Amino acid sequence: MEDLHGKPVIPIGLLPPSAHQFSEGGVDGEWVTISEWLDKQAQGSVVYIAFGSELTMSQNEITELALGLELSGLPFFWALRNGDDSVRLPDGLEERVKGRGVVWTSWAPQLRIMAHESVGFFLTHCGYSSVIEALSFGLALIMLAYAIDQGLIARVFEEKKVGIEVPRDEEDGSFTRNSVAESLRVVIDDKEGSAYRENAKQQMMTLFGDKNIGDRCIDQFVGFLGSNRKLHAVTHNDVPTHSQN
Repeated sequence: MEDLHGKPVIPIGLLPPSAHQFSEGGVDGEWVTISEWLDKQAQGSVVYIAFGSELTMSQNEITELALGLELSGLPFFWALRNGDDSVRLPDGLEERVKGRGVVWTSWAPQLRIMAHESVGFFLTHCGYSSVIEALSFGLALIMLAYAIDQGLIARVFEEKKVGIEVPRDEEDGSFTRNSVAESLRVVIDDKEGSAYRENAKQQMMTLFGDKNIGDRCIDQFVGFLGSNRKLHAVTHNDVPTHSQN
């Protein structure tokens, strides 16, 4: 980039969440309820699902995703905050997955959930901030990209074998319950999914979760700004004056 544009390129790091953000929300009733459920699950077994606060999914997409989670047979925690309040879950879903799956429709403390020892996987729309958070905790990814840079982010991390992208129809971009369930099973499978889990834990967590690397990047960036700033001496003649007219 420096050679192409003839300008300095300074890495600022991944800007991971701070310790203050990690303790978001304090000790409250919602977290107590969530943590009590997570505590009952096996270590590294839970799939956490979240699609950010801006994505709006259609009724069909909600239905297919919900039934895919049910078909997978895996424990899951779904933080469902959809922009369209009219969408609903398939009839009887919450009763059928009771004890194994949770659909949480109010605010959820994402960092605390990701940090819990029972959570091992993250089903995501590939917003980069959420991906950074997930990889800093070593979570393997199941990626369901939607728009802007999310498709590129999904391709990059699939190539790095830290997750798998849910297949979509090439013509209309739709996905099915079966494609969701199968993608989840691949990543969690003892044999086929071991590479994804190990790469997320050993390679990505080492890089994304290393606070020293991030701090060093920021320090070098601030140092660069300080050593290259232009000092303008303000004199009396530099101060504009009002015209007599």
